Amino acid sequence: MNITNLINTQREYFLSGATRTLSFRLEALKKLKAAVQRHESDITEALGKDLGKHSMESYMCETGLVLEELSYHIKHLRKWIKDKRVKTPLAQFHGTSRICPEPYGVALIMSPWNYPVQLCLEPLTAAISAGNCAVVKPSAYVPHTSAVLAKLIAETFPTEYIAVVEGGREENQALLREKFDYIFFTGSVAVGKTVMEAASKHLTPVTLELGGKSPAIVDETANIPLAAKRIAFGKVINSGQTCVAPDYLLIHERVKDEFVVHYKKALEEFFPGGDLSEMPVMVNEKHFRRVVGLMQGENAVIGGGYDEVSRSIEPTVLDGITPDSPIMQEEIFGPVLPVMTYTALDECIDFIRRRPKPLALYLFTASADSEKRILNSCSFGGGCINDTIIHLTSPDMPFGGVGESGMGSYHGKYGFDVFTHYRSVIKKSTWIDLPMRYHPYTESKLGMIKKFLK
Repeated sequence: MNITNLINTQREYFLSGATRTLSFRLEALKKLKAAVQRHESDITEALGKDLGKHSMESYMCETGLVLEELSYHIKHLRKWIKDKRVKTPLAQFHGTSRICPEPYGVALIMSPWNYPVQLCLEPLTAAISAGNCAVVKPSAYVPHTSAVLAKLIAETFPTEYIAVVEGGREENQALLREKFDYIFFTGSVAVGKTVMEAASKHLTPVTLELGGKSPAIVDETANIPLAAKRIAFGKVINSGQTCVAPDYLLIHERVKDEFVVHYKKALEEFFPGGDLSEMPVMVNEKHFRRVVGLMQGENAVIGGGYDEVSRSIEPTVLDGITPDSPIMQEEIFGPVLPVMTYTALDECIDFIRRRPKPLALYLFTASADSEKRILNSCSFGGGCINDTIIHLTSPDMPFGGVGESGMGSYHGKYGFDVFTHYRSVIKKSTWIDLPMRYHPYTESKLGMIKKFLK
């Protein structure tokens, strides 16, 4: 596939105006929804081959969320697409003002390997909803899923409208050399910087959904059994290969031992008899080796085992961790939970604020004061009080990062907004023309302007 020709073809198609109408967008969304439903078993099989995902986890965290997002856009698009009338300043009498949503044009969507279906098709849903053409680039690390996505989209849309470019680094670089009207990237901070640098050459706007080390805080007032269970849930989903997984734990020293007991109990309930067959594996050998390396030399009070053949790592809790420990120097992206204790909440606040702003933060507490202090002092993309991860499942709330964890947000209406330019239009009447703005300038004209602008 000649990428330059593909983009030029899509731009011509976009300029024809075909993608702008409400009927076209709704039909496209419905076609995509039907295609996802038709290929549900193919998606589940591919995710199993690439990541070892169980069918329930595949639907709960991938296919089901995509279908919900599509349904939400189909339900609300008629309202979103309309011009919005707003007030016109008295100085612009007589006129009418409106805000008009318009698509950007040809968008590039670069998706990651950890949730390769959800994080490909949810941004695509938003791009279609907003009236754009799109080039989708799945991750080469999940070849079976990439192939299913390519087949699904090719069967559903012509390439001049929506197209998939498969491949690895060479294809990524070729795409980033081209001029797009919008780039939506989900992945690592390091690659996000490369994407932003490439986009800057064309002044292309970007949304960057990145990651970082997301803390979980458990204070002495928390429901410890429930906190342990919900943090364990957030840590073992996709074997910790989740951008909003709780990356490390800050826990009050008085409740740490109790927490470890209940975390172990939760894991025994999740995986009876230590059977980890329902848990995904590390995506590849390189990633497996990296996570195992972060565990070396640390005190594993739970787990710590791994299997080189299957690339599986046991859910693990590491005690005695310090800020200088190797595992605290990078995002883990594995089922390993490092634990650090504190005695006063201000220690947590200071620790978090001295580091890059995280994509997520999770606080477990029964104290309204603790909740208020954390929310008023720590900046993060999004999060939960007394739970983990679930904030990203709501189409009524934006999902995105801040600082080094990303820029821009999407889901639901916020996704439509990402791929939409809101242009301002004033329509002025021709039956009256106030003279005060025109040359020559006079004191009387200035006086009139001061009456309007104050």
